[in-house]
Amino acid sequence: MNMASGQNKNNSNNNIASPCVRQCCLDEQDVCLGCHRTLDEILAWHAMNYQQKSALLATLQQRANAGKKR
Repeated sequence: MNMASGQNKNNSNNNIASPCVRQCCLDEQDVCLGCHRTLDEILAWHAMNYQQKSALLATLQQRANAGKKR
């Protein structure tokens, strides 16, 4: 993921870059308003494997869509 543009991109290690969009602000449930990750997910990102990161990105998209419906 190109962090500046927010686009997904695999790097040479077949790894997924952080979904951080540099708009960090946690809500009352410790979920970032920028990338929609929980504090625990943010801290665990670098230890996750490719499959875990891919699954989390799908979850983040669902969270973002759910937030737009409110």
